[in-house]
Amino acid sequence: MSTFQQPDPSDRPARLTVGVVGAGRVGPALAASLQLAGHRPVAVSGVSDASRRRAEAMLPDVPLVPPAEVLQRAELVLLTVPDDALPGLVAGLAETGAVRPGQLLVHTSGRYGAKVLDPALRAGALPLALHPAMTFTGTPVDVQRLAGCSFGVTAPEELRLAAEALVIEMGGEPEWIFEENRPLYHAALALGANHLVTLVAQAMELLRTAGVEAPDRMLGPLLGAALDNALRSGDAALTGPVARGDAGTVAAHVTELRRHAPQAVDGYLAMARATADRALAHGLLKPELAEDLLGVLANSADGGGNGTSGTNGTEGNPR
Repeated sequence: MSTFQQPDPSDRPARLTVGVVGAGRVGPALAASLQLAGHRPVAVSGVSDASRRRAEAMLPDVPLVPPAEVLQRAELVLLTVPDDALPGLVAGLAETGAVRPGQLLVHTSGRYGAKVLDPALRAGALPLALHPAMTFTGTPVDVQRLAGCSFGVTAPEELRLAAEALVIEMGGEPEWIFEENRPLYHAALALGANHLVTLVAQAMELLRTAGVEAPDRMLGPLLGAALDNALRSGDAALTGPVARGDAGTVAAHVTELRRHAPQAVDGYLAMARATADRALAHGLLKPELAEDLLGVLANSADGGGNGTSGTNGTEGNPR
């Protein structure tokens, strides 16, 4: 259980009015968190019925208004729209005169740094990029999850302390990301989190096909331990048939996947190759076993047969 405590609003007198442009899963959660820190949400915009319901549930009594009116009412504006929509939104708000001098303009895109806010900067706004490294559900549980959550922070140097202070007020941990590193930073998070969801969902589907009635119950302890081991030990935590060089087992996996879930074959082969490379580089996979394993993977990628050359009699090894 987190021991984080929200700051006493009386300890921080510079309270701000807060607006949200884009009531997706992220914006209302951040605004609700800022409200707990003593700031005051005053306006929110949303287009879809789902976003409007979300705003009403997480920010009750906060009026739903058009984006330009959000900027008119708020001193701190959260731009929480999809990455691809952000540049056009910022340019449009600046061109129409909606941006006010001295207004804090915060976007939550992982991909972009502060430069995407340059049109607003030229209009006098104070640009901040604050990206929470968290997955959001669109429910009040998101506010709790912000406690201890890392935020990727990018801002002009003179605004760095203000950006980090806002993150701390939301219960987060600021992590400075240089402007030029934002795409790589975001790619790393997508690789680790978004692709994890795909892998887990595929694993559950395969277990159901194999007759497992509760794949979530089976995977939960295993994945929890694997994640903990990986975070603690990195590549040293690698286990399984690829890291051991069990070419025959890997070939059997590919055969079964082609039969029952052909859509999962390419992903399996790609991850197996990446795992083999890392295991080799860290001395976990013996070079004499790697040759047969890599041959199986190459043969399988070409659509070749079972690729069972080099079978080591370990197909049934449960490790």
